Amino acid sequence: MSARLPIKDTIGMALGALSSNRLRSALTMLGIVIGNASVITLVGVGKGAQNLAEGQLSTLGANVLFVVPGNNDTRRRGIETPKTLVLEDANAILEQVPSVGRVAPQITLSETVRARDLSATATVSGITPEFLAVRRFDMAQGRFFSEADLQGARNVAVLGPDLAARLLPGGYPIGKEIRIRNQSFQVVGIMASKGAFLGQNQDDAAYVPLSTMVSRLSGRDPTFGTSLSFVSVEAKDEKSVSAAKFQISNLLRLRHKILREDDFAVRSQKDALSIVGTITGGLTLMLGAIGAISLLVGGIGIMNIMLVSVSERTQEIGLRKAVGARSNDVLLQFLVEALVVSSLGGLVGSLIGLGAVLAVAALTPLPAAIGLASVASTVALSGSIGLFFGVVPARRAAQLDPIVALRRL
Repeated sequence: MSARLPIKDTIGMALGALSSNRLRSALTMLGIVIGNASVITLVGVGKGAQNLAEGQLSTLGANVLFVVPGNNDTRRRGIETPKTLVLEDANAILEQVPSVGRVAPQITLSETVRARDLSATATVSGITPEFLAVRRFDMAQGRFFSEADLQGARNVAVLGPDLAARLLPGGYPIGKEIRIRNQSFQVVGIMASKGAFLGQNQDDAAYVPLSTMVSRLSGRDPTFGTSLSFVSVEAKDEKSVSAAKFQISNLLRLRHKILREDDFAVRSQKDALSIVGTITGGLTLMLGAIGAISLLVGGIGIMNIMLVSVSERTQEIGLRKAVGARSNDVLLQFLVEALVVSSLGGLVGSLIGLGAVLAVAALTPLPAAIGLASVASTVALSGSIGLFFGVVPARRAAQLDPIVALRRL
């Protein structure tokens, strides 16, 4: 029985065979390169979206709650939000819920805002002075609304920095006038940049006193009164969030005389993070699956090209077996070739994917979100795929009859 070929020599022969056929080796690893680059890029973008959403939610503060009208079923089915949350509800929450510190009711509309010959469609929100503290906004220029502005329903406005740049470019915007629905508003302040929140640019918005919004823009419903878009509630501290959520729900059930399903929802930052995590996690998983399909296609490509390689190298295999090489030696050589090609392709593809993720991070708000562990696991997966799909051609090569193979010389 012939001696087994040392593993070192087997690896050397495999590398020599690959280097002598560089074009074929490059084509063999091309599918794995594309697959790995797809996996790294798609997973990186998915995780970046998750990190961005979680970062935006964390700016709200851990003790902020949102009370919104309508139940889960109406929001899920896209039904128009009912007018079940009114200003009196917000006042009752402030007065009757002991675990609540501040309450900021809000009415939000989409309106065309004009300044001289410029115009822009933006979010216009009617708010109260408590908004600044509850939502953790800061002022960049001028001042925010005062209680006197609210009580007097004054036509004053605070602009987000992006909207101010679009409508009042150059110069000092404080004291300038803008128009909303043919109503003139004096700009008294500019918000500091806050960024996007769940897909909505908070910097491209105008803010007016809630009383002004009701009297001049949104109006009062004769049946429901002053309907609100939502209410931001600040619990006294982080430990009071659960108690505040429970107490607010009970209070609104009593006020709305609810016997069965709620006509409102109370959401905490933790709830929002959980929802965002579920959505973005599912998105990341789906994108990873799409990339994995690319890897699978790359593995099939390795198998096909290596089967062609076995046919082309029949004489070489027959000669090796005739001079004493065992079937296991031939099998191992082809498996090493498959492993090297797939691992090298995985490494190259991972580097391309990392470059793509960094490019996305540089050109968009999405942060780069790929670690070395992800790259290492993807390269290892590529090697495993190469071994798996290299078994069939390797076994075919190992099972060749040396006499039949040598007849082709």
